[in-house]
Amino acid sequence: MTIASSMRAAALALSAAVLGLGVHAQEVPPAPAALTGTLAKVRQSGTIALGYRESSVPFSYVGPRKEPIGYSVELCKALVSSIEDAVNRSLTIRWEPVTSDNRIDAVTSGRVDLECGSTTSNVERQKRVAFSPIVFVAGTKVMVRKGSPIRDFRDLAGRKVDVTAGTTNEKAMRELSDKFKLGIQLVVSKDHAEGFAKVASGEVDAFATDDVLLYGLIAENANKPGGPFVVVGDFLSYDPYGIMFRKDDPQLAKVVKDAFQVLAEDGEIERQYKRWFLRKLPSGTSLNLPMSAQLETIIQTMAVKAE
Repeated sequence: MTIASSMRAAALALSAAVLGLGVHAQEVPPAPAALTGTLAKVRQSGTIALGYRESSVPFSYVGPRKEPIGYSVELCKALVSSIEDAVNRSLTIRWEPVTSDNRIDAVTSGRVDLECGSTTSNVERQKRVAFSPIVFVAGTKVMVRKGSPIRDFRDLAGRKVDVTAGTTNEKAMRELSDKFKLGIQLVVSKDHAEGFAKVASGEVDAFATDDVLLYGLIAENANKPGGPFVVVGDFLSYDPYGIMFRKDDPQLAKVVKDAFQVLAEDGEIERQYKRWFLRKLPSGTSLNLPMSAQLETIIQTMAVKAE
């Protein structure tokens, strides 16, 4: 036998010994029977893709360490733990940035498996994607610079109002302008940070998005030029948020539903709410926004196990 042959034989023997003994750090536990859809996909790859927003404070945004943080991000991480249990293996999270305009396509195309942002669950969107139980209730309001003559939606007549592309707020403002013949000049930005900056610079008269996002932006930009800023007027839409995932995926849907029931029952949703809405954010500011009675009721209902 040549030296090369001897080395190959030794290598094969070593491989057989390793396989026989088992190298636990590299072993993949057996898969549960008949996984389908997203669960089969992540089980095979060992990776799950989470979509995050870059400026949806305090739901999903880039923190001081340049990594995704926020209320929705933490709820998504808890979901990943439940998915790991369902597929019987550890999963590596791959973070994917998404925008209001491309987030739905990111889910339907498979680029992201869970979208962890500030996305409204409504009938129109539910035709294309699925949603978790409601995790927050918001609504469209308007932000202006302090001292602005704008006090309610009627004062927006003929003025420039910024909205973020692909949001329910954009649709709400277009419908409002048409219904009341306000002639609002809508300016569409790529994300919330850009819309906020346009108000600060005076490029537009107001920025319309979900009230909680406006409060988050104001808190994060409290010491920057252009302020102070105020939120004015009544709610102009109803926007319940959920974690988005692919439609027609019954196995994943069950994992998500069961996971949220547990998160509600053991108080984790409430703990995360307090962390992101009542305590100081990493920037040092706080929204100081108590949970609404409506969201309290939703979470209490979520905690009840289905018979």
